[in-house]
Amino acid sequence: MARAKYQVLVIPFHAENGKVRYCLFHRSDSEAWQFIAGGGEDEDGSIFETAKREMYEEANINQDSGLLPLESLCSVPTYCFEEARAHWGKDCLVIPEYSFAVRVEDCKLQLSAEHAQYAWVDYDTAVRRLKYDSNRTALWELDQKIKLGIINGLG
Repeated sequence: MARAKYQVLVIPFHAENGKVRYCLFHRSDSEAWQFIAGGGEDEDGSIFETAKREMYEEANINQDSGLLPLESLCSVPTYCFEEARAHWGKDCLVIPEYSFAVRVEDCKLQLSAEHAQYAWVDYDTAVRRLKYDSNRTALWELDQKIKLGIINGLG
């Protein structure tokens, strides 16, 4: 499978007793805490399908869960993807990262080997732990949409 020229970010969240928690993932190959992130594959039918596949592969979140697109969009430098960059060509310097959220009811996740652990945390803890600005921006958007009632996070 060839890697497509885009990345997805998925933020799992859970609401209980009026409190919202976000799930962070600690990568196995670094000290980074992040949300579910992964690359598109040429075989994926859409960016939406890529996000559903990634949340299933990395955390065993049911693909029928209500995946919500966010407006947050960033560019990721292609030096992060050495093998794919060889396929894309040296003139491909950045790819877009599309953001999504998914509300989960069961907080027990099954991780892929990509992650060493996960943690359900509040907004402030997530902001402090997250390594990447794109993750913090998408989290801020989601948190604001929940607080404004645009996304039902507390119901």
